[in-house]
Amino acid sequence: MKSPAERLALLPRDDQKAFISSLSEDDAAALLYDWRGFLARPNQIEPEGNWDIWLLLAGRGFGKTRTGAEWIKEQVATGKYGRIALVAETNDDLRGVMIEGDSGILQCYPKSERPVWTKTTKELVWPNGAIALGFSAQEPSQLRGPQHDLAWSDEICKWRYARETWDQLQFGLRLGPNPRQLVSTTPRPIEVLKDIIAGKEGVVHTTRGNTDDNKSNLSAKFIRKIYNKYAGTRLGRQELSAEILGDMPGALWSLGSIDVYRIDQSELPETFDRILVAVDPAVTNMDTSNEHGIVVVACKGDKGYVLEDGSMPGTPNQWANRALSLHDKWEADGIVGEVNNGGDMVENTVRSIRKNIVFIQVRATRGKHVRAEPVASLYEQGRVSHLGSFIELENQMILMTNAGWMGESGSPDRLDAMVWGLTCLFPSITRKIETVELVKPRPQASPYRSQRKRGRL
Repeated sequence: MKSPAERLALLPRDDQKAFISSLSEDDAAALLYDWRGFLARPNQIEPEGNWDIWLLLAGRGFGKTRTGAEWIKEQVATGKYGRIALVAETNDDLRGVMIEGDSGILQCYPKSERPVWTKTTKELVWPNGAIALGFSAQEPSQLRGPQHDLAWSDEICKWRYARETWDQLQFGLRLGPNPRQLVSTTPRPIEVLKDIIAGKEGVVHTTRGNTDDNKSNLSAKFIRKIYNKYAGTRLGRQELSAEILGDMPGALWSLGSIDVYRIDQSELPETFDRILVAVDPAVTNMDTSNEHGIVVVACKGDKGYVLEDGSMPGTPNQWANRALSLHDKWEADGIVGEVNNGGDMVENTVRSIRKNIVFIQVRATRGKHVRAEPVASLYEQGRVSHLGSFIELENQMILMTNAGWMGESGSPDRLDAMVWGLTCLFPSITRKIETVELVKPRPQASPYRSQRKRGRL
């Protein structure tokens, strides 16, 4: 499974020198861009057969991005494809990973032969006239209208609106006699990926790989550290070995149940009764501390909504500013914060930046999984919907069981914040929560003002 370049690197030094000295200067330079003949491992080369979708399921560091970039290069060189869609998780990933990144499309060419990348229009143009258009999975509507004969979808399991983005891409993949697409991703058991694997989206060829396949091109220190920490764990099986894992025994949530009620922007209510920003700060603020959970939740009647996950590491001032920024963005009715570990520190941190803010104190009297169970029951009843996908939050949700948190390390701060927020929106599902409220600040301008009526606490 090694590439010719990897096999060369394993030869004795004298044999390496003899091979290199046998090459002309032009031949040696050409090897640096010889994907099929020198650089690629067998599982990085386009498979034979009459497939519609090449699904590349591989762990972190496998070389998925370089594989996708080289595949696009090869297809353009054949002259058979000229209207290409490049779909990334975000616009930053499109530019920084798929196009300009160390393993991106531009790096597959000598500088003198590179296609021209225009950031403003997100167009990549080759000398032979082929054009690739870039798209973000955060804006599925961008894919309405454009037509393509080739597509590369990168990290589909991380897409915020995976199903809608995928569907819009399929509607436009209709040019030429043989439209094809590559999907490169580290797996996660989302609906779209399951359908692709099952052949419901077209004729699929699946290539599997893991992090260890590419260890000769990765830092030995990284390999040692990552395998010592994650080998054999549930997270390691998914992220390193690219396994598609089933539900955790006893889990309070399943990804399938979350998927059923997932919505996009067009399905949001025009108004909300209440919107809250829930925070669950980490105990410490050192680099090794847990993230600060910051989640925006809302309700309309008996329905709850998870609108945004703004969780982050950082200092108290940083997480408080993030929480206040989301409060203003969504015109929230207040901020919810747990005060068990930090006492009044959480509230005081927020008020040090904005004095007149509605702050709702919550105090934990039971274990995390016990607090989570009533909220999980809301999901079972179909009463909570996620606005798109929140990967990190949902990963924590599916690892919370009736026996407790089953994550390998850290604390489920995102999940804790969400639980506090939804519990405050639906207090009848739990015992009464102690709250402290001060005067609400004067409403500020917000793009969401026209979309909802102001609720009252």
